[in-house]
Amino acid sequence: MTDNDYQVSELVEKARSGDRDALDQLVSLFHADIFRMTCYRTRSQTDAEDLTQDIFMQMIKSLPGLKDAGRFRPWLFRIALNRVNDFHRKKSIIDFFGTPTEVEDAGHIRTESYDNPGENLMRKEFWKQFHGFTKGLSRWEREIFILRFLDNLEIKEIAKVLKKNENTVKTHLYRALKKFRQTPELRDLLKET
Repeated sequence: MTDNDYQVSELVEKARSGDRDALDQLVSLFHADIFRMTCYRTRSQTDAEDLTQDIFMQMIKSLPGLKDAGRFRPWLFRIALNRVNDFHRKKSIIDFFGTPTEVEDAGHIRTESYDNPGENLMRKEFWKQFHGFTKGLSRWEREIFILRFLDNLEIKEIAKVLKKNENTVKTHLYRALKKFRQTPELRDLLKET
């Protein structure tokens, strides 16, 4: 267990006992990761903000039921993944019945502003290529690739989040990486950014 894992476990235990400060610290520690995760998966800053708030509300409500404080991070990402999947199911139903929905630029995720127009163009091109690449992956390859490289989860954490065997996770990740290596235009853009 790393120092960070130990710190998180302590905060979880304190938060479960009603320590509001510990709860606030947990939210602060994981807010950026969860927001980035939801923003990438919804491609909408507004939806990501709403979902992130919902995820942390669900975390607060469900925290007393978490049996192992050491598994907090994968548990939180599991809540986030479930909320994002619910969001997409609901959006599909709304879109099917023709209710107007908010349309936002799906070509990029803005986390900070850049003054260099050339850099902005390269970032947009990268995200366009990246989205194209991930669409070509199977469902599990895509999810595992994103959890590993965008959300920075370890293999063990991904296995816990997806409730899959570690070897299964490794197999899907290997397949996704093999496809990534066969996409030279995306690799070239990565080198330039």
